[in-house]
Order: sequence, then C-alpha cells, then structure tokens
Amino acid sequence: MPPVIATVVRGVELRDRLDSERSRGHRIGFVPTMGSLHRGHAELIRTAAAHTDVVVVSVFVNPLQFGAGEDLDAYPRDPAGDRDVAEAAGAAVMFAPTEVEMYPHGREAVLTTVAVPRLAAVMEGASRPTHFAGVCTVVAKLWNLVGPCRAYFGEKDFQQLAILRRMAADLSFPVDVVGCPTVREPDGLALSSRNAYLSAEERAVAPVLHRALSLGAEAILAGTSDAGTVRRLMAETIDAAPLGRLDYVEVAHGDTLQPLTVATEDARLFGAVRFGRARLIDNVGVTPSSTDTDPGPRRP
Repeated sequence: MPPVIATVVRGVELRDRLDSERSRGHRIGFVPTMGSLHRGHAELIRTAAAHTDVVVVSVFVNPLQFGAGEDLDAYPRDPAGDRDVAEAAGAAVMFAPTEVEMYPHGREAVLTTVAVPRLAAVMEGASRPTHFAGVCTVVAKLWNLVGPCRAYFGEKDFQQLAILRRMAADLSFPVDVVGCPTVREPDGLALSSRNAYLSAEERAVAPVLHRALSLGAEAILAGTSDAGTVRRLMAETIDAAPLGRLDYVEVAHGDTLQPLTVATEDARLFGAVRFGRARLIDNVGVTPSSTDTDPGPRRP
C-alpha cells in the first residue's frame, strides 16, 4: 500500500521530521499553498516528487497577504480534499499550521516583515500594496521551518516567483526556487482556487485574459516593437468582452519586472481582470520561458 500522508500542525515537529530525513540523505521538496488544491497544485507536487525524496505541502491561508476588503474570510477551504490531492500527487507530509502557530502574537502584532520593494512596487504590488510583504514574510517563515529544500512555485504567479527568487538569493536561504509552467484549462484559463468564484457566464468569458496576453505576444513576434501599442491591443481585447473589468495589462522585463517602452522577445506580458467576485491574474512569455523545465535535483 502507498504511504499515508502525515499531517503536522506544529513547526517544531516539521523541523524535527525533515532534519531526520536529511540526516538519512533524503532531499526535501516543498510546495507552499493556501489550500483549495487543484490540478495546478497537483502538478507542482508531482514535479517535486519526481526530483526529490520527500515532498512537503503546506496549507495555510495567510492573513498577512490579504488587504482590507479582500476575500480572506471567503477564500475557499477544503482540508479533506487538500489531503487527498496532496497524497495522490506524491506528498509525504502536509504542514497545516494554525494562525496562532504561525503568528503567536496575533496577525496585528507582527513587527518583523520581509519585503522586496523594487520588484513588488509594480503590477500586483501597485494594485495590492501590502500583498507581497505578506507573501514574503510567510514564505520566509516557512523556509525557516522546512530548512534546505527545493521549493516549487507556479509561473501563473510570475511576479511572486521572481520576488521569492530574489529574496532567497539576497537573504541566503538554503532554498533552490523552481518555477513550473502554468497549468491551464483547454480554453486557456489558468487554474486558480479563485476560479471557484466564477458564475457560469463569467467562466465562459474568463479565457479572454489569456487570449489578450497571447495576442500581445503574437504582435511582438510579428514585429510590433512599441510596448504601448501592445498594451492597447491587450486592453481593447479585454474591454470588448462582457462581464470583465480590467485592472491592468503590462509589458514588462522578464527579470526586473519593470515596464518596457520597447517590446522585445525577452518581454513578459501580465494582466489582471475582475469577473464579479473573482480577480484573475495571468501572464505569458513572448518566447518559451527558461523555467519551463525542471533541471533535476540539486542540493541547495
């Protein structure tokens, strides 16, 4: 019979277990999540399981990354389903801490935070000013508990991926950050836990975001070099569809995330659109990303 996934709720238990695994020469793979696991998360876990020996999945809806009026209380939660998805995909350990475990003095009393301001000030950071400090703080705590590992993140949240890579490098975390391709529905919609908010009518229209970004990439490959022209093309495509409300579209440098005036094949295209309760984000590279494949295990 396949091993049953172990659920750990205390950080000290997690650290002790993983230190024991490493003492036996086992490599640790780590997939941090906010739960409501879907096929995209399962693919991250499967990739981690293929390249490491012990895969840990954390499930924690982190209050620090939600701004005022955002969907913290309504964010979808499915602990039993999360366990099933994680176990089926090859996870050995699930870390499901309480808020008290992660923030023992309370979320309002957290005095120490981590931020990468230059990368966080644009796009998602401009729309959600406190978001990335919350992400970086919780991931820093999780990396501290997990220890040396390979940490797997989806490219759907490409800005987050870039920020966490820089945080790992700047703060010398013993973590190898691995980006994995976005998992999509057949019509192009990127998988997201927030897709559950979409009504049937909104779900039918939601792929317009990916279509707009893809049209922008095609325009650049066809010779359009003015980034403003590409932005207008993407925005007009989204605005022409019913039900959606454009938050932003951007043509940015794939590494620095800074907006470009001249669109090149190294650019990355980003967008965010609101459909009713759901705020969906997506991005595409103009040419295939260097993170589209996992190069295999490396000790951090």
